Amino acid sequence: MERAEILKQVEKEEVRFLRLQFTDILGRVKNVEVPRNQFEKALDGQVLFDGSSIEGFVRIEESDMVLAPELSTFRVYPWANSSGKVARLICDIHHPDGRPFGGCPRLALKRVCEQAGALGYTMMAGTEAEFFLFHQDEQGNPTTRTHDAGGYFDLTPIDRGEECRRRIVEVLELMGFEVEAAHHEVAPGQHEIDFKYAEAVMTADHIATFRHIVRKVALDFDLHATFMPKPLYGQNGSGMHTHQSLFKGGSNVFHDPKSKYELSDLCMWYIGGVLAHARGFCAITNPLINSYKRLVPGYEAPTNVAWSERNRSPLLRVPDRRGVGTRAELRMPDPACNPYLALAVMLGAGLDGIANRRDPGEPINKNIYNMSQRERRRLKIENLPTDLNDAIIALRKDAVVQAVLGEHIYTNYLTAKRQEWAEYIAQIHPWEVERYLAAY
Repeated sequence: MERAEILKQVEKEEVRFLRLQFTDILGRVKNVEVPRNQFEKALDGQVLFDGSSIEGFVRIEESDMVLAPELSTFRVYPWANSSGKVARLICDIHHPDGRPFGGCPRLALKRVCEQAGALGYTMMAGTEAEFFLFHQDEQGNPTTRTHDAGGYFDLTPIDRGEECRRRIVEVLELMGFEVEAAHHEVAPGQHEIDFKYAEAVMTADHIATFRHIVRKVALDFDLHATFMPKPLYGQNGSGMHTHQSLFKGGSNVFHDPKSKYELSDLCMWYIGGVLAHARGFCAITNPLINSYKRLVPGYEAPTNVAWSERNRSPLLRVPDRRGVGTRAELRMPDPACNPYLALAVMLGAGLDGIANRRDPGEPINKNIYNMSQRERRRLKIENLPTDLNDAIIALRKDAVVQAVLGEHIYTNYLTAKRQEWAEYIAQIHPWEVERYLAAY
C-alpha cells in the first residue's frame, strides 16, 4: 500500500491507534503504539524508541533507534475495544541517521535474501507451526492442564479446541492469510494451522503475526496458547517444519525432470548446505533449553543429520510432489524460534551449499532409529546437538552461520543463550528432588 492509501483507510475505518511492530533478537514481538495524531509521522519513519530497553539491541549511550515501517504490512485488526480500532505496521530498525541497524533480525533476513537475489534466486518458504491450548488457573495464569484428550485429526467432542481454532482461522483470513488447513495434532491439546507459502520475509512476518493472533484469540476463550516446544512430558512436542525452495522468475529451480529423483543439482547442493550447517544453526532454529526435550528419539522429531524422500526419521525430507511444488522440508525447527533469523540461517546454509557444491549423499530411506551405531557411522550420519550448550558450541564453530547473523546479532544472541544455560544448570529441578532426596 502507498502512504496515501493507508491514511485513507484509517480514516474510513476510524482507526484510533497504530502499532509499530518489530521483533527483538530472541524472537519476541515488540511494539510502539501511537495515537491518530501521530500516524503521518509514523508512516514517514519518524518515530523513535529506546533501543537500550530491548534485549540485545544497543548500549545505553546509543539508545535512540528509529522504526522504519514496511507499508505493505499494514493491516487493521478485526476487533475493536472501547478505545476504537487498532492497526499495525511491521518495521525494520534503523539508526537515527538512516543506517540499517545490525541488530535487526528482519534486516538480517533481508540481507541474505538480497544475496540470493544477486544470484537470481528468490526463497519461497512455508511453515507448519504447532501449538498447545491449555487452561488458565483462577488467577488467569497459564497451566499445563489441557482441555481435551484428542489425537491426530480428531474432532468434536474429543477435540474441544475446535471452536477456538476455527476463530483463529477466521481472524487470520481477515488479516490477509490464505489458510490451507487446520486440525488437531497428535498430543492432547495440540493444534496446527497451515497457511500458504510466500517469499521468505513475508513468511517470517506471517509467523510473527500468527503467534500473536493465536495467543490473543485463545485468551478470548479463557485459554492459554503456547509455542513452547515440549510442555508435556511423554507427549509429542511442537515443531515448525519449514518447507523451502528457490525460484528463478516463475520457475522452481529445485525441479529437474531429467535428474535423479527429479531434483536439480542446485537442489541437491542446497540440501547439502543445510545438512552441513544444521548443527551450527540449531541454536537459532531450536533456541530454548526446552527445545532439546523435543529433539529426542520416539516422538517424531528428528535427531539425525540426514535427508530422505519419504522417511520422516531424518532431519530433512523431500516430499513426493514435483514440478512447481518441489521443496525441501526441514523438520528440526520449533515455533519458539525467531522466524527471521531461522529463515536467514536456513537460506544462508543452502546458498553456501550451492556455492561449494556440497553433495548431500544418497537419501536415507530406512528408519534411522532402528539402525545400529555401526551402520550410522558407515553412512556418516551425525546427531543434532543434545542440549542448548552443545548447540552453542556448534554455533561458535560455524563461520557461515555467524556471517549470516552478523556480528551484532551473533554476539548478543550468544551472550543471552550462555546466560540462559548457566541459570538452568545452577537450578535444582523437581525431578532431582523427587529422585534423590529420600534415596541419598
